[in-house]
Amino acid sequence: MLTIERALVEKIIAHARADHPDEACGIIAGPIGSDRPVRYVAMVNAERSPTFYRFDSQEQLTVWREMDDRDEEPVVIYHSHTATEAYPSRTDITYASEPNAHYVLVSTREEDDTEFRSFRIVDGEVTEEEVTIVDAFEA
Repeated sequence: MLTIERALVEKIIAHARADHPDEACGIIAGPIGSDRPVRYVAMVNAERSPTFYRFDSQEQLTVWREMDDRDEEPVVIYHSHTATEAYPSRTDITYASEPNAHYVLVSTREEDDTEFRSFRIVDGEVTEEEVTIVDAFEA
């Protein structure tokens, strides 16, 4: 199950809407082993495509080094689908390389309705998980 703060959900959706009709992408980092998404990092879709996303390799290296320096890991890896449902494509499944991450997909295909779903993708197997949105994490 993914537990995520409402403000982070709103940032992901805003990024997806802003980049539409291209796919948006990014991560939410959190302390290693915590499973708690805390630090939002919007990233550039190097493909600038409505059907595919890829992190810019230099930006990804910078972000992953920063997480390493801060004892963080990518708790959420997100991207949007602009014309299809929020479900991992074959390409998404192939490129999923963080077995501990929650893979969040947002569909912006409907102007007035945004699908927000989370999945675990391990060894090519996709499992949808419940998403709990909280106003803030308890201290």
